[in-house]
Amino acid sequence: MTALPPRILATLAAEALMHRLAQKHGPLMFHQSGGCCDGSAPMCFPRGEFKVGAQDVLLGHVAGDIPVWIGAAQFEYWRHTQVTIDVVPGRGAGMSLESPEGVRFIVRSRIFTDAENDLLEAAGEPVRGDAVTG
Repeated sequence: MTALPPRILATLAAEALMHRLAQKHGPLMFHQSGGCCDGSAPMCFPRGEFKVGAQDVLLGHVAGDIPVWIGAAQFEYWRHTQVTIDVVPGRGAGMSLESPEGVRFIVRSRIFTDAENDLLEAAGEPVRGDAVTG
């Protein structure tokens, strides 16, 4: 059985920041913003602070056990894309936990290969927010 390509990854720099934020705030979660507040940025929250629902899709986990969610409508645009969370200097939206740190999370992406897309399609639809909570 061939392993599925991950839909979500994080750079080492982003993971290091996530670990620091988790030490301050406890378990974390991300929701990939669909254009509100800070463009299309990954928003970091204490786990459970952002309420996921049936319209949210679980992209996967980063930095061990941090879930990353995206709205279903945005997922339809990005379903053929592997997303990587990174961190850069600057200030993002005030709602995301990294905002006071002088850095902001961003996403980088690449299109899955045809073979990767075939594997993901064969695996079926990803988990929705009504099946698992944040």
